[in-house]
Amino acid sequence: MTRLLYVLPALLALVVTSAQEEYPHAFPRKGATQLIDNERVTVWEVTWLNGVRQPIHRHRYDMIGVYLRYGPITVTRPDGTTNPPSPPFEVPRLLFQPADVTHREEALNPSGTPERLAIMMDLKYPSTEARSPLSTDKTLPRSFPRDGAKMMQENERVRFWDYTWSPGAAVSRHVHDTDTVEVFIEGGDIAATTSDGTKTQYRAAWKSARFVPRGTVDSEVATSGSPRAVVVELK
Repeated sequence: MTRLLYVLPALLALVVTSAQEEYPHAFPRKGATQLIDNERVTVWEVTWLNGVRQPIHRHRYDMIGVYLRYGPITVTRPDGTTNPPSPPFEVPRLLFQPADVTHREEALNPSGTPERLAIMMDLKYPSTEARSPLSTDKTLPRSFPRDGAKMMQENERVRFWDYTWSPGAAVSRHVHDTDTVEVFIEGGDIAATTSDGTKTQYRAAWKSARFVPRGTVDSEVATSGSPRAVVVELK
């Protein structure tokens, strides 16, 4: 009997662990559209749809969020306990959530209630991953900080900047020393010229996202409008 008492907790722990592993990842799901996917990050446009019940899920990665619209949601844990909706907040609002959070978030609200909208990013690289230094021209400035850019937040995984491209004002040649995701909260057109002279035109729209790979050297100018973005540098 004494031996059985020692075995049961181990079996119970195994069952609990197995049950946790069966929870699906947070994405894909209803209301989520994949915008970008590569070895470093997967970017999702997420709307919490009114009246849609979501499954309990487990976030397998550290996650970054940029909220673009408030809407009330209820968060429920596997044990059934809940967090009621938070009060309205100003946007853009930032989120950093560590991996392994297990819950569901639901907008079980009447028709006509605002639906929460965010751009969410799964950080697929481990926090312990070391990146070798860039072998670039050391005379080039980093892409950020730059004039007009405001640092919003920083932690061990990412830096957030709020930046608006002024119409016709050139951003001089610089190097992106981190992989970068730009989440646009105001639209416009941006022309970029890389170090080899290649010219590209990007049309930014509200809630669109652009990935700029580490090591990119370019200059930029807003050719239409005043695009504004939350710029997320991945460390």
